[in-house]
Amino acid sequence: MPVLKITLLYAAILAIINLWLSWRAGKIRVADKIMIGDGGNELLRARMRAHANFSEYVPLALILMGLIEVHAGAALGLWVLGGLLAVARLAHPFGMERPAPNALRGGGILVTYLVTIALIVWAIYVVFTPAGQPIDPRFA
Repeated sequence: MPVLKITLLYAAILAIINLWLSWRAGKIRVADKIMIGDGGNELLRARMRAHANFSEYVPLALILMGLIEVHAGAALGLWVLGGLLAVARLAHPFGMERPAPNALRGGGILVTYLVTIALIVWAIYVVFTPAGQPIDPRFA
């Protein structure tokens, strides 16, 4: 079984970000004694949504990265897309705490969308590429 080093590294980095997002919301919960919901606290609501948004988008991207890496190997494109995803997922929560619209929130979600779309297109490309044929050098 191949070791998916790129996917594994970015899964670890993104898991750290996920824990950080959870911790940020938990810190407010403990301080304000809010155990369920947001208790009307706008900062807690923003942090909860940032964490939820992360949980909605990152798993799919990691699954696609892993499946592509199985078929395409350690391609440079995966390093780039994984790095962009990590930066985007770090920017987004800071934007959630600022008045909308703002560059951190908009840029974070836009880059997340673009990375996910690129991974979807790449996955479809891999499916329709004959076995044994090298991947297009533009993606390697």
